[in-house]
Amino acid sequence: MIIGVYGLGRFGGFWSKQLSEHLSGSGNSVIGWSRDESRLVPEGVLRVGEDELLAADVIVLCVAISAVEEVLQGIAHRIKPGTLVMDTCSVKVHPARAMMRILPSDVDILATHPMFGPDSGKDGIQGLPLVFSPLRMGNDKIDLWRGYFNSMGLKVVEITPEQHDEEAAYSQGITHFIGRVLGELDLKGSSIGTTGYHDLLDIVRQTCNDPWRLFVDLQQYNPYTALMRQDLHQAINVMLERFDSIEVPRED
Repeated sequence: MIIGVYGLGRFGGFWSKQLSEHLSGSGNSVIGWSRDESRLVPEGVLRVGEDELLAADVIVLCVAISAVEEVLQGIAHRIKPGTLVMDTCSVKVHPARAMMRILPSDVDILATHPMFGPDSGKDGIQGLPLVFSPLRMGNDKIDLWRGYFNSMGLKVVEITPEQHDEEAAYSQGITHFIGRVLGELDLKGSSIGTTGYHDLLDIVRQTCNDPWRLFVDLQQYNPYTALMRQDLHQAINVMLERFDSIEVPRED
């Protein structure tokens, strides 16, 4: 089986390397394509042209959330029947609906979200969660890919795209939002910083290392993040009002 990774950006390069390290051999191989020819290809991944990539048995889309629909429109007519297409987007409702609407009925579809990236997975991906949402595929392929991801040491979480986005808005979405807010403060390391403070710096490093486009897409394409931001804004106002209402004892 040939597994083709479409897009070798920061996450695509990382994910193609993981797939190659864990799934290559026993008849499997991993190939990759990027519109940016300067992108480095990880060891074990063969760089190919776009046409060869789209002829793969499995196509793994590693593109920006905001680019998914345009990419699908451009490749849908070039994919052979029986191909499995899976996305890796950090939101699920939008790409799931786009794949179901745009891809031919004879193409299998699996929505996934590896809940980690080059920073959080730099020391290994064992035990990290991967969201697994089969949309249009037979049980044999479902079992095959569930088994593949389990064999990689991942924690496979089977939920719907809707469940993913609702939960992710208050986990991943809020983490990225707070990380970007703290990033605006330009916080520095401290010799007397507590463990909690250094944890906050880690959040800033992880979220601000990701492309700005990812942050914007997380906020715009998850239908639940607007409510999260409202709740967060309200919580901050409550705390400020509570603090401002404290009576400070007068010094005699």
